[in-house]
Amino acid sequence: MGKHSTNMRVKLPIFCLLLEAITILLFAIFVRYNDETDASEWHDRMKKHNESNADNDFYFRYASFQDVHTMIFIGFGFLMTFLKCYGFSSVAFNFLIAAFGLQWSTLIQGFFHGFHDGKIHIGIESMINADFCTGAVLISFGAVLGKTSPVQLIVMTLFEVTLFGINEFIILSILGAKDAGGSMTIHTFGAYFGLVVSRVLYRPQLEKSRAREGSIYHSDLFAMIGTIYLWMFWPSFNSAVTAHGDDQHRTVLNTYYSLAACTLATFALSSMLNGEGKLDMVHIQNAALAGGVAVGTSAEMMLTPFGAMIAGCLAGIISVLGYKFLTPVLDSKLKIQDTCGVHNLHGMPGILGALIGVIVAAAATADIYGLGMEDVFPLIYDGTRTSKSQAVYQLLALLVALAFALIGGIIVGFILTIPIFGAPSDAQCFEDAIYWEVPGEEGHQQMIAVNTEDPDQQTNA
Repeated sequence: MGKHSTNMRVKLPIFCLLLEAITILLFAIFVRYNDETDASEWHDRMKKHNESNADNDFYFRYASFQDVHTMIFIGFGFLMTFLKCYGFSSVAFNFLIAAFGLQWSTLIQGFFHGFHDGKIHIGIESMINADFCTGAVLISFGAVLGKTSPVQLIVMTLFEVTLFGINEFIILSILGAKDAGGSMTIHTFGAYFGLVVSRVLYRPQLEKSRAREGSIYHSDLFAMIGTIYLWMFWPSFNSAVTAHGDDQHRTVLNTYYSLAACTLATFALSSMLNGEGKLDMVHIQNAALAGGVAVGTSAEMMLTPFGAMIAGCLAGIISVLGYKFLTPVLDSKLKIQDTCGVHNLHGMPGILGALIGVIVAAAATADIYGLGMEDVFPLIYDGTRTSKSQAVYQLLALLVALAFALIGGIIVGFILTIPIFGAPSDAQCFEDAIYWEVPGEEGHQQMIAVNTEDPDQQTNA
C-alpha cells in the first residue's frame, strides 16, 4: 500500500467534536420530549385520561432497554476482544461507535417515525430503537475489525445510520413487513453492508499482519464474556418494542428456546467437523448466538416453541458450516476479509430468519391468531392483505435490505478509502499500539515491530 498517516492527534478531535457540535445543534432545533417524558404534558395527560405514573411506558420498556443497552456496550464489545493484540480497540472503538451512533440514529429515525409539528419527540422507545440501529453498525464493525482507524469508523457510522433509517422506514412503514427482532433491518443489513465495505477496503498484503489476527487463551475468554451477555439478553433484544402482553411474552419464549437449541447444534457440529472431535472456541463464541438472529423476524408470530427450536438448530448448523468452509473461501476467492465472521453469525442466519418469517406469515390464519392478528399482522386483520400477500411483502423486504446493504456498502467503502481518514497500513492491522498508549514492555515492543515492518509509516497529521 501507499503511505499512511495514522496519527490521530488532529483528525480524531476534529471529527469527534465537529460531529458532536452538529448533533447538539440539530437536537436543539428538532428534538423534544414526548408526552410521556415532558413534565407538563404528562401530568395533563394523567388528569385528562385518569392515568397514573404506573401507566407511563417507561415502566414497561425500561428493563428491556437496559438489556439491549448491555448487549450493545458489553456484549458486542467483548465479543470482539478475541484478537490478541486488539483488545483495547475492540472494546473502546465499539464504545465510540455506539455513543455517536445512538445520538445520530435518534435524529435519523426520529425524522421518519417521531416527527410531528416540526419536531422529533423522543421517549424510552426511541432510545431502544436508537440502540437497535447502533447494533447494525457494530455488526458491520465486526467485518472490518482491526483494519480501520477510529476516524473511518465514525464516518462509516455517520453514513450507515442514515441508510439504516431509510431502509427501516421502507421495510416497516412502506412495505408493512414485520421484523420485531431485526433479522432483516439489523442483522442482514448490518452484515452485508460490512462485508461489502470490507471488500472495497481489501488489503492484498494483509499477510504482513496475519500473525496478530489470531487469538490467545485469555483473549478468547474475554470474547466468551461477550457471548454469554448476548446469549442471556437476546430475548429482550427481540421483544423490546413488540406489543405488550402475549406478543412480548411469545417473542421472549421463542427466542429463549431457539438460542438453547442453537447452542446444542453448535456444540455438535463443532465437534463433528474436527477430526479429533475437539471443540472450536470460534464456533461456540459466535454460532451459538445465531438462534437469536434466526427468529428475529418471526419471534412475535405464532412460530410455536418446536418451530423456534428447529430454527435455532438450523441457524447453528449453517453458522458453524460457514465458519469452517465459507469464511476461507470469502477471503481467498472473493477477497472479503471478514474478521469476526459476521456473515456466519448475522448474514446467513439473518436471511434464514427472513425466510422463516415469509413461511410463518403465509401460514397465518384467523383460527391461529384470533383477535391477536391485529397486533401481529394488522394489514391482514383489517382485510387490506391476505396472508399470502403479506408473505410476498416479507420477501420483498429482505430484497430491499440486501439492496441497501450492497449498494450502500460500495458507496461508503469508497468514501472510507480517502487517505485523510488515517487507515493503518497492511503491516499495522490488528494492532492496538498504533492508536493507543499500550502499558508495559509488551506494547512498546509491538510498536517497534510495527514501525520496523512498515518503512512507509508517516506520523504527520
